Formats: sequence, structure tokens, C-alpha cells
Amino acid sequence: MSEVILETSGITCSFGELKAVDGVSVRVETGSAVAVVGPNGSGKSTLLNAISGFVTPDAGTVTVAGKRVDGAAPWRIARQGVRRTFQHANLPARMTVLELLVASAAPPCEPREAVESARRILGWLQLPQTEEDCAGELSGGQQKLVALGAALMGSPRLLLLDEPMAGVNPALRAKLAARLRELQAEGMTILVVEHDMKFVARACDSVYVLDRGVVVAHSTPRDLAANEAVRRAYLGAAVADLEPRGA
Repeated sequence: MSEVILETSGITCSFGELKAVDGVSVRVETGSAVAVVGPNGSGKSTLLNAISGFVTPDAGTVTVAGKRVDGAAPWRIARQGVRRTFQHANLPARMTVLELLVASAAPPCEPREAVESARRILGWLQLPQTEEDCAGELSGGQQKLVALGAALMGSPRLLLLDEPMAGVNPALRAKLAARLRELQAEGMTILVVEHDMKFVARACDSVYVLDRGVVVAHSTPRDLAANEAVRRAYLGAAVADLEPRGA
């Protein structure tokens, strides 16, 4: 049996009378890529916030590599090798892209080594021309990619991505899915919240579907595409993008 790097058990998060996440349990194996999908307001980002320490669950547990982290501060969870991006990047306006990536390096390394790593990642993201631009002045899609680059500078073993393809050029999405597969092949584990079902089909091994804070389905992308109940109730026509495709 494969090692489980992330497990949530019965996670519940409420905001006043609203139960945003209601008893959610997920298991993510080391080296896998897992998607969390569902309608707007279904609790996807709240689940990521609970895993990464930005929201304290009302109930349930979060375990990373066998260690309980629910309720821990984000920086303590980051020390377990967890890095994340956010739905809205909001990058600093007074730092260049290169400065931001170098500052995100973990563990700290020699400046020359950090710059080389940052430039390698910018090339990987097809953004080498932005290194001297102010990070906060880039387009929304470019900021999402730079935020992904900053997370990768932390050398994570578990990467949490919140809608990483929002605003990204459609022509670049397939290439990024392939690049994430490369990272997965190198041993990185990825948990991604995403609405782009084509990206999910290309980049992910399994999919959890949330609706109103509850897991309503869990399967491979291929099997999910054949789930008529999920198609009608939760994903509509978008689930057709999960159909198997040629290489």
C-alpha cells in the first residue's frame, strides 16, 4: 500500500450559521496528484485553508506525513514541507518577480544558487521575460503563475494549489499540466482545487467532488466522466472535459 502523505478525517468548518465544510475526509498518497472540484461555494478553498492552517477546523483532524497539524499555525505546517497558492495571488507591488522568488527559497541558500533556481522556475513557467517586472503589476494569470513559482522555490513535498489555471492563457494550460506531471514523477504530491476540467483530466490521478461542504463523489477522472448523477447535479457539461483523450 502506498504511503499517505495527507489525510483529513471528518473536517468541519463553520462561519456563523454556514457550515462551509461538513465532515470531509480525503486521503492523498505520496507522489499522486489529486483534484478537488465542485460548484462555487462548495467548500473547496475552505478545505485547503483548513489543511494549510489558515482556518482552524471546528472538528476533525488533518494529518501530514503521520503528524497532526489541524489548528497549527501556517508557518508550522509549512515546515512540514507544505506550500500553497491562493485563489487570489495579490503579489507585492514593490518587489520584482525575481526578488519575490529568491525571497521564497527554502531552505535558505546562497544568493547565486537562489537566483539560478528562480530563473530556472521562471523558464519552466514560460515567464523568463518578467523577472525584472514588479510582481504586483502583472496580469492576473501571470501573478498566479509567479505565485506557483514562489511555492516551488520552497521545495515542497506537498503542494496545494487553489485554482492555479484561473486567468492563465488556455494555450499554456496543457503545458503546465505536463510540467506538474513531471514534478509528480520526481516525487512531489499535489492537491489542486480547479474548475478547468481539461486540466484536471491531464494533471490528476483522482478527483473529489464537493457540494455544499460534503464529498459527493471520489473517483478517477475517467470514471467521474461516466457518473451521470455527478454530471447532472454538480458539474454539468464541464464533466465532458474529463473524457479520456489521446496522448
